[in-house]
Amino acid sequence: MPTMRAAFASRIDDADPLAALTVGEQPEPTHWADDWVTVRVLASSLNHHDLWSLRGVGLPADRLPMILGCDAVGVDPDGNEVVVYPLIADPGDPRGISILSEHAPGTLAERVAVPRSNLLPLPAGLSATDAACLPTAWLTAWRMLTTKGRVDEADAVLVQGAGGGVATAAVVLAVAMGKRVYATSRDAGKRDRIAALGATALEPGARLPERVDVVIETVGAATFDHSLKSAAPLARIVVSGATAGFEPKVNLRRIFAMQLEILGTSMGTPDDLAQVLAFCAERGVRPVVDSVYPFSRVADAFARLHSGQVFGKVVVDHTS
Repeated sequence: MPTMRAAFASRIDDADPLAALTVGEQPEPTHWADDWVTVRVLASSLNHHDLWSLRGVGLPADRLPMILGCDAVGVDPDGNEVVVYPLIADPGDPRGISILSEHAPGTLAERVAVPRSNLLPLPAGLSATDAACLPTAWLTAWRMLTTKGRVDEADAVLVQGAGGGVATAAVVLAVAMGKRVYATSRDAGKRDRIAALGATALEPGARLPERVDVVIETVGAATFDHSLKSAAPLARIVVSGATAGFEPKVNLRRIFAMQLEILGTSMGTPDDLAQVLAFCAERGVRPVVDSVYPFSRVADAFARLHSGQVFGKVVVDHTS
């Protein structure tokens, strides 16, 4: 059976996820249906989803080994450079969809198989390493701001826990949209970098100069009370993660008295991704890249993500 190099979960290890990562040979990708094609991967980027998979969250042992990775830019069978949309129709999942690396092998390999409809043209002016940052974190941030947060109706935005992929993307996008952006981080160095992106950087829980119309919440219990207190009347608090606790105490009186909306979201549609790609290409917006690793050092890329020191996206260059 033909093989290819890949980074995959070979076992589950909640205590030490990096120990569950293996880099080696895996079978060539197979097609689930006639409309699937194989893409040669040029670049991919890591997400916390990959670390959660190594811990066994959403990836049971009976699916191992599983090639990791959700995001990719590559070359389709016709020689076109394309961005891979990472959600696929999946009748075997109760949601009816799954993300690459949950049931179908992911993008951290020489090649990945997806439906042809999941391929979007790589816009001129966007590099493969930049565009590889967009399909998960930036797509999520875009949908949080636009579809869910209705940011076009807003003047000011608060982003909790900037530094991670989604939150940092939300800062860059909201600034590019001309909004007043406030962003929190526990790390003084990250606050300096947030300020350099055009936001007002604050310590967690700090009083804002004004109440905001949209709150981007990926942290959870540790920041949720601050999100509520920082919200203006009729504001939207959009939640896509809970890295610091998923059961916050919620002041219901504040919610109904201020007529606040709490909205959940995850990822986005292919059309959302097309909008992100066009926005970045046309406005000259580029993702914040923490670091780029050659595929030969993909284990180091995982270690960097696991360190908690990341600011922006960790990218893997499959061409080196």
